[in-house]
Amino acid sequence: MTAPQTQDGAFTTGGRVDRALSDATGLSRERIKRLIAEGLVRVAGAVAANPAAKVAPGTAFSIVVPETAPLAAAAQPIPLNVVYEDEHLVVVDKPAGLVVHPAAGNPDGTLVNALLHHCAGQLSGINGVARPGIVHRIDKDTSGLLVAAKNDAAHEGLARQFAEHTVHRRYLAICAGHPRPPEGTIRTRIGRSDTDRKKMAVLPDTSSRGKHAVTHYKTLQRLKDCTLIECRLETGRTHQVRVHCASIGHALVGDPVYGRTPTSLRPVLSRLGFARQALHAHELGFIHPFSGESLRFSAELPPDMAELIDETAR
Repeated sequence: MTAPQTQDGAFTTGGRVDRALSDATGLSRERIKRLIAEGLVRVAGAVAANPAAKVAPGTAFSIVVPETAPLAAAAQPIPLNVVYEDEHLVVVDKPAGLVVHPAAGNPDGTLVNALLHHCAGQLSGINGVARPGIVHRIDKDTSGLLVAAKNDAAHEGLARQFAEHTVHRRYLAICAGHPRPPEGTIRTRIGRSDTDRKKMAVLPDTSSRGKHAVTHYKTLQRLKDCTLIECRLETGRTHQVRVHCASIGHALVGDPVYGRTPTSLRPVLSRLGFARQALHAHELGFIHPFSGESLRFSAELPPDMAELIDETAR
């Protein structure tokens, strides 16, 4: 563990504080933003508060880089289905039931623990010691594709694409009933529920809370009392597909939070032992943050969802 270090200097370039400070120190912009949020950056003697504030070349700065904290998560030899990997990033097909990162109630046995072992600890540090490498998440009981970054530069490049909504994401889901119309677009604001802080909810368009969310859905196969649909995400809000499908009266089959499984399907789910929301991150596409190459990956439906489709197609 190293002691905190203070760097004093002057900006060599102008423009945004975070970009100019990154140029001057070599730290990533995401790391700079975190240090600004913690009040550890001074510009011209004053505490910097806004990463987007403009500075001129030659302006003095002072930045305190805290001591390096040990990894909160331990490397564990948990099997991973690696779809793609290079020196900068890794794409995995996460099974349902695997938590993405350690948290209260799940201190280990997570995807992060598996990645730390697989990547020999070479993961980005932007998201802190509990979530090294994690650029985005999918729910514990959602299966499918997820990309992790091995270094801060890759993390920053991928995070920018997620923030700009340029990442291609296509989910496959089995929803209750048969949506009418069979395809369409759901546009709402999504934020924390007023009645249950563990849940997300559709908020009024006039609300100052929440964030704009857009999901394009399309019927792929009409099944008995349920439907296989694809959902293309323009945005990536927490529980977006689950909340949006529930909002139009077609909650995902097996979803314990946002909907009730139709009575007619309960015996089928019980017989199959299907106990999760029927949601799979099927396709993931982005621009490689170093090579500039356009990458797109797909992951087959897991056996439990394939079996559920087979049972309800009869």
